[in-house]
Amino acid sequence: MPERKLSVVVPVYFNEGSLPNLFDELLSLEHELLERSVGLEMIFVDDGSKDGSLARLLEFKARRSDVKVIKLTRNFGAVHCSKTGFKFVTGDAFMIVAADLQDPPSLLVEMVDRWIAGSKFVICERETREDPFVSKLYSKIYYKLLRMIVLRDFPAGGYDMALMDKAFLPHLVNSSKSVFTPILAYWLGYEPNVIKYHRTAREHGRSRWTFKKKFNALLDVFLGFSMTPIRAISAVGVIVALGSFLYGTSVILSALLGRVPIQGFSTLVALITFLLGLIIVMLGIVGEYLWRIFDETNRRPETVIEEVY
Repeated sequence: MPERKLSVVVPVYFNEGSLPNLFDELLSLEHELLERSVGLEMIFVDDGSKDGSLARLLEFKARRSDVKVIKLTRNFGAVHCSKTGFKFVTGDAFMIVAADLQDPPSLLVEMVDRWIAGSKFVICERETREDPFVSKLYSKIYYKLLRMIVLRDFPAGGYDMALMDKAFLPHLVNSSKSVFTPILAYWLGYEPNVIKYHRTAREHGRSRWTFKKKFNALLDVFLGFSMTPIRAISAVGVIVALGSFLYGTSVILSALLGRVPIQGFSTLVALITFLLGLIIVMLGIVGEYLWRIFDETNRRPETVIEEVY
């Protein structure tokens, strides 16, 4: 019997084409894991797919009875989907494996070797990637800002694939709804053991990781892990207030000296529109923070499970 067990959580959303290859590869890797006395637990979470993904997962269940398949009522997003899978983890370590096969599952064995050697946190950093130009540009900007504002030592290429010891599990399962899981795992402070790899091009289907979802994730990361935005608007407010005070002082002095021109409508309109725009932006950022507070306290479930196979 294996001495230890690794739980693999696979969030699934429109991955009908790649799932058979992923399942076969996991079965192949299991033999290598058993040589290391490590068992494999497979947990698939269907995030409201409208293709044949669920049917594929039930085929896996028929081939191997211990496979866990969780079906959500609708699409809740990859982060929430993964956190739902964490609730079913029973292994000594666990990890998320992308169903699209862009992050090669073959790295799993090397990650397990490093875990056995004593590392509680093993991450795979993307060194190069075969993605569309816009996606690569967005990722580059995102990770630059992330390292600048939130975590200065975060991997420059980012990571999604990480093997975590079971010590991580309660922190991730009980985290807030808007927390981005990879950032939280890194923020916990465990020393990461880094494996660099090349992210391959997507061969099956198209990515559902839209710009809107990426932008929402960016807001969750920056507003959930950093006070920089709220401090920045406070600093801007101080600067604008100081500038307004200096401008008001100059107007009073000019009036006392009889040098106030009649003209000035354009200047007045420009100042009013600038300050109103600034106030609206500040209120928007404050509102984002307030929404996250409300979202945590309204007792709304993070996901809804329709059925567990």
